[in-house]
Amino acid sequence: MVILHGAGSAKENHADFARVCAANGWVALTYDQRGHGESVDELEPAALGDVARMAAMLAARDDVDPARICVRGSSMGGFWAIHAAATSEAIAGAIAICPAGEAHLLRGLRSGELDVRAGPRARASLEAWLGEHDLRDAVELMGAKPLILLHARGDERIPSEFSEELALRKPDPNRLIVMPGGHHRSIQHDPELQAMALAWLTRRV
Repeated sequence: MVILHGAGSAKENHADFARVCAANGWVALTYDQRGHGESVDELEPAALGDVARMAAMLAARDDVDPARICVRGSSMGGFWAIHAAATSEAIAGAIAICPAGEAHLLRGLRSGELDVRAGPRARASLEAWLGEHDLRDAVELMGAKPLILLHARGDERIPSEFSEELALRKPDPNRLIVMPGGHHRSIQHDPELQAMALAWLTRRV
């Protein structure tokens, strides 16, 4: 399992889900995305290719089945998770929690609310890339790869209706869980939802 944090976060913040994975027989990998934590790079579209590279690194391990590598992401991490599953043959399925769309990321980038390191060149490159892609198309491109979406109805940053729209566009198998109340970060670390999402994905890969 490749685990992707959201904007303004870091690899350590999702160690709890990595432990859940390990306890259930999965090898888990968390890392600092470009523009975050200990990464020396600025955030730019190459972040998408990094997900596939992390999957390839897992696939090279003797204790990993390369046909069952999946990705899990929250917010911006959910955005990259879906795009990676749509474009990389190395990724078999995805878990996306309150995933952001291109419009949400563009708005945050332009307003300065998106907490990432990106200079003028990287920012211009990222804005151009976001303007040319659509996460709703990416879920369709996932085809038969399983996707489970989790969203809090009270999310103040990314409306839960966006995940509902993604679920309508995603071919089977897919599952959508919208939890009442909450906020943008409220369900990322919910132990029950972590275990349920992992079990659902495990059965399908």
